[in-house]
Amino acid sequence: MIRFGLRLTLAGGREAAVRLVVISVAMALGVGMLLAALTGLGGVTAQADRYGWMNSATAANAADGPDPLWWQLRTDIVQGEVLGRVDLAASGPQSPIPPGLDRLPAAGEYFASPALAEKLRTTPADELGDRFPGRLAGLLGPEALPAPDSLIAVAGYSPAELSRRTGVARVGALATGNQSSCSGSCFRGVDPNGVKLILSVVAAALIFPLFILIATTTRLSATRREQRFAAMRLVGGTPRQVALVAAVEATVSAVAGTLGGFLVFLAARDAVATIPLTGAPMFPGDLALTVPVVLTVALGVPALAVVAALVTLRRVRISPLGVTRRVRPRPPRAWRVVPLVLGLAELAYFIGRRPDTTNQQVAAYLTGIFVTMIGLLVAGPWLTMAGARLVAGRAGGTASLIAARRLAANPRAGFRSVSGLVIALFVTTVAVGIMGSISADRSPDATEADRSMLITFFRDDEHAPAGDPVPADLKTTSGVRDIVVTRIPPGSLKAPEVPIGEWGWPTTLAACADIARLPTDSRCAPGADVAWTWHDVRGPAGWTGTWTTADITAAELSDLRAQSIITLTDGTPASVARARTTLEKSQPAFIPPYTEVEGRAEDAKVFNGWKRLAEVVVLASLAIAGCSLAVSIAGGLSERRRPFSMLRLAGVPLATLRRVVALESVTPLLAASAVALGAGLLAAHLFLRAQMDMSLQPPGFAFYATVLAGLAASLGVISLTLPLLRQITGPEVARNE
Repeated sequence: MIRFGLRLTLAGGREAAVRLVVISVAMALGVGMLLAALTGLGGVTAQADRYGWMNSATAANAADGPDPLWWQLRTDIVQGEVLGRVDLAASGPQSPIPPGLDRLPAAGEYFASPALAEKLRTTPADELGDRFPGRLAGLLGPEALPAPDSLIAVAGYSPAELSRRTGVARVGALATGNQSSCSGSCFRGVDPNGVKLILSVVAAALIFPLFILIATTTRLSATRREQRFAAMRLVGGTPRQVALVAAVEATVSAVAGTLGGFLVFLAARDAVATIPLTGAPMFPGDLALTVPVVLTVALGVPALAVVAALVTLRRVRISPLGVTRRVRPRPPRAWRVVPLVLGLAELAYFIGRRPDTTNQQVAAYLTGIFVTMIGLLVAGPWLTMAGARLVAGRAGGTASLIAARRLAANPRAGFRSVSGLVIALFVTTVAVGIMGSISADRSPDATEADRSMLITFFRDDEHAPAGDPVPADLKTTSGVRDIVVTRIPPGSLKAPEVPIGEWGWPTTLAACADIARLPTDSRCAPGADVAWTWHDVRGPAGWTGTWTTADITAAELSDLRAQSIITLTDGTPASVARARTTLEKSQPAFIPPYTEVEGRAEDAKVFNGWKRLAEVVVLASLAIAGCSLAVSIAGGLSERRRPFSMLRLAGVPLATLRRVVALESVTPLLAASAVALGAGLLAAHLFLRAQMDMSLQPPGFAFYATVLAGLAASLGVISLTLPLLRQITGPEVARNE
């Protein structure tokens, strides 16, 4: 029977060949996208592991070796991007060598990543190059780089010079892997657990449309196959033999589609790796096809196709005559809306009851969203029937009446063709609603102070400099307008417990004359000499209040240790970069001088990576759903070739039949899409309220333009299938059938 099934599949004529090609191509696209999501899970881990060596000075990895390195990790900002820098000095010939290097840098030389080397080549020295000692000795290899565009430097110093610095450690062995428990000064890259969670959601979101695609493609020409299998039963074939033939047919197309999906993935892997899913691109090798991934996809997708094919044979198993004795299925009931309501209610329940742990939050919110997605699929036939009855009651022509009556008679078949697009629209709406609202909340317009005030914060209070910590060269640096120093209060002076908003109360001292020179909205009380403030001398966004007066004089203030240096520049990137270079040369602190705009840059970088990930999910879902729509409509036309042919013989114009097909597809599409759009916006709002205590920001014009473009593309897919009517409804078809 296996050979017989292969013969029917591969040598069944033109129709069988076309069906095999269509199913294989559609499944190849879906499998390729699923592989990208699954390999991305491993890619995140590989990328995070390459941050590990930079955090070798943690307590777990600072054990003395034969010749330990003097080691200081620093960060920097270069044109809005974070630079990781390790200053080191060898204490002997057996000192460990960082990955990506074949030797340690000598005193007065440094190695740089390719991306940093390019910036050094194109940027004036006083804006970047002067921050590093001596000369550029070479490039860091890929083993040392978390991402192809990472800015990493390893600088060499003499042991005598580096050992005198504050915060220097001795490292006898370099760390490997992601240092998730890193304490102290760490160069933190991506959170692999968080990104893995997001990619898991992506994979799950892709599985829904992919499952629909598999189910749709395996049903292509299902009616004709059922008739063939019924004939096999009537001539003595057992249910098991029929099931085996069906399984062989499904397996051949699924295996071909799965192999094609691997080829699609391999062809697109380099392009997929450039998508900054974690805020930074990956190396193509990070998206590796591991044995578990290969086995899961290579075995799971064909198995899913076989199950879907066997489910379609349930009528043949019951009775071979049941295929020809078509009985109108029972109409769907209103209870089908219940799962959709339950999913949204589950999300609403957690407003004000947010779970404490991340795992509990994941279980709570993902369950609600997935139940809502299932609810859309369950409620779709009932919504289609309701829409069809509404259309039938107001039908103004033959085409409208035929389409409405057929949808009302079998709404499940009508909804099946658009179910993939409905899920894709729901995923799109939820992703855009959540990401857009967070972006609007976290992206306030930059003020003059945000761009022009460069803040150098001394984290280590014990070793913070006293007196005048301002480098002499800073005062004459081009673009620097003013300099303000905040101070650490003495132990005898207690900070007033007067909170400002949700930020708590100020714990830093600043002269009121200095505060008045900065472009901030805060101010001192009239006649005050010194005030309690924060290290950046700024209040919450939009705060225009008065700082609490401190019981200390300006003369006494100047003798205290410095908390921060605030450098007021003209706000141009070049001036900020020059001031930063001067400050870093004199104060090699772990926290680099930063502006408020730059302080938001890293969060924005990761968030923008998530937005791109949402866009990938949207495009992938729409692509898979578009394939499902095309296959479903083409399959439906093929199954109804005889009724359509008889209608043409009876005198029904071809244009009327085309309007029937269009209305049968458009009615469930619009009805279910409206519900999916509303459910998506509501689900996004409920999630934001429960998890982040913020409301949904109405999506902008771009979102609605995307929705309209998706619907227009769907209508285009429908229109492309209409020319098939002329080929499958000729008189010879009615005669041969």
